[in-house]
Amino acid sequence: MPYTSPHPPLDIPKCNILSYVFPPEKAPSNKPLWMDAENPSNSLSPAQMLSWVKRFAVGLDRLGVKQQQAVMVFTPNHLYVPMAYLAAAGSKRFFTGANPIYTVNEVAHQMKAIEAAVVLIHPSLLETGVAAAKQANIPLDRLFIFSDSECPATNGIKDWRSMVASESEAESWKWDPLEGDTALETIAAINFSSGTTGLPKGVCITHRNLVANSAQTIFNKYHGTQYSEQDPGPERWLAFLPLYHAYSQLWTINIACRLQVPVYVMPKFVYEDFLKHIQNYKITTLQLVPPVLVMLSKRPETAKYDIGSLEQILCGAAPLKSDLQNEIMTRFNVVVVQGWGMTETTCAGIMMPGMAKDLTGSIGHLLPNTEAKLVDDEGNDVTAEGEPGELWLRGPQMLLGYWRNEQATKESKTEDGWFKTGDVGVCKGEKWWIVDRKKELIKVNGLQVAPAELEAVLLEHDDVADAAAVGIVVHGEELPRAYVVLQERAKGKTTEEDIKAFVASKVARHKRLAGGVKFIDEVPKLASGKIVRKLMKEWAKRDAKEVEGIVKARL
Repeated sequence: MPYTSPHPPLDIPKCNILSYVFPPEKAPSNKPLWMDAENPSNSLSPAQMLSWVKRFAVGLDRLGVKQQQAVMVFTPNHLYVPMAYLAAAGSKRFFTGANPIYTVNEVAHQMKAIEAAVVLIHPSLLETGVAAAKQANIPLDRLFIFSDSECPATNGIKDWRSMVASESEAESWKWDPLEGDTALETIAAINFSSGTTGLPKGVCITHRNLVANSAQTIFNKYHGTQYSEQDPGPERWLAFLPLYHAYSQLWTINIACRLQVPVYVMPKFVYEDFLKHIQNYKITTLQLVPPVLVMLSKRPETAKYDIGSLEQILCGAAPLKSDLQNEIMTRFNVVVVQGWGMTETTCAGIMMPGMAKDLTGSIGHLLPNTEAKLVDDEGNDVTAEGEPGELWLRGPQMLLGYWRNEQATKESKTEDGWFKTGDVGVCKGEKWWIVDRKKELIKVNGLQVAPAELEAVLLEHDDVADAAAVGIVVHGEELPRAYVVLQERAKGKTTEEDIKAFVASKVARHKRLAGGVKFIDEVPKLASGKIVRKLMKEWAKRDAKEVEGIVKARL
């Protein structure tokens, strides 16, 4: 028998995400909701946001962008990213975002994979974005400069405002309500994930997924508190998580709009700015990742600011140690709750409810309408309480499938709707814990790194005969590490630093080999040719103390 949520099932509407965040029976507010944390007079109200959404949607119509084609953004956070997200999804195209620290090759790969019909590029990233578009054979007239202030045309690339309709022209535009099963089949966003294995893949998230996960998370947030969806209380949020990521999309766009909670948006994360904004705007609630809690605990700047307005911190995207969680709760008199999810679960699957104080490191309870089971290595259900197994989930927030990758979809999702997460979990009573990772993925500051992607880059080096990548935990943080077999001619000549520099020139910052490089005689493989990942993890554990010593010496 599968585990079920302890919460009552929710009656979740099947509709367009726009119908959910802008309910037709309720006039959108004119009060500022999304504010630039650097300059809060630069803001958008729900009414302004909806107007821009309509104008942009009509602009996409005029450009001839077809339904279920991609609108891609390549930008740091700013106030109009939510507009692009809601307009693309609401008009039955779909949104996809690229990490602004990506290299030309990485952006081009995503553009090609998704067949981007329109690309919105921040002025600071124009050189990279244009080079990637040329590599991906995307016409330059489908590229637009994308910022929260109007920009002059640059090398023939126009500002995005040049393609939108006027307010009066767009006023009559209506979105398809997507009632019934069409909401289950219409893709709203494709976020990229490495899943449990292999290279990054596009995760198809439908309107049904977005509405369901928003409703589930909102219920969970207020469960057992004095507040509710109808009366969320005097909250203020600070958004610094990147809007190309599912975690930020759920909270900064969908839930904030549904609840009408004001959000101060940071263009990028700078720790002291983060503290200053909490103090100045009296932020009550944060959604963050474990490395930020480490900063709160250890950085001396923390003591310079008054962050006493904080009431709740939600931590997700990577494992959080219970001792750090408990230290933050005690020191700052704030409730820290954990949640667990994946891009494939839209965002969230398991969360600690409401303002519950937990000292055990639990990730919480199954969200409403969510089922789970634990499966052993032989494919049998684990039934004994406290026994570990691979976590499988089923619910309305599970992905439709992987974009144009039927094989990956079949491997990860069963015909009866169970998604195989690749995480090893334990259940005791109604609480859940993640105790290990079956999947290959490396998690760096909450961002995914696929070993297969790093291995492909390493094998581009002329002196590398073979290579394997793995995560190594150094001072509580996971970092990418490579085990490399050199060509005979390169032995004694090519150095670890040479390999690290080569990889650094090819990949985004979080994918660099910060966990080091070790030369070996042979990469351990099965008869099938697959790398023995379990042994690689054991090597990384063995080498961790040595690497920690090197890192400490450098500091």
